[in-house]
Amino acid sequence: MSSAVSVFGLSVDCGDAAAVASFWSAVLGRPVNLGATEQDAAIDATDPAKGPRLAFHKVPENKSVKNRLHLDLIAAEYDAERERVLRLGATVVNEVTAGSARWTTLADVEGNEFDLIAG
Repeated sequence: MSSAVSVFGLSVDCGDAAAVASFWSAVLGRPVNLGATEQDAAIDATDPAKGPRLAFHKVPENKSVKNRLHLDLIAAEYDAERERVLRLGATVVNEVTAGSARWTTLADVEGNEFDLIAG
């Protein structure tokens, strides 16, 4: 059975949509859409290989618990990319090595977790 539904993008709740979109724009190398404000901002999927559209929406409450959904990013130049996203304002939450797998759980500028995977 086929479905007429597909994933359009992911939405991220935040305190300052333009600021969080700017962080993710720098991480992903994709421009923030025109018209970004503190209330709403987006980064379109300019290349499907670089991931889906990301939308950012201001909400009144602060983040208080672990994300139920997070992005997994993979990088061939893992150490260099890890250092780059840290310079952009990410913080380390956890480091994991499991057999040959290696990743870092990081938090963006508002504390939203994401994983950077060595690949």
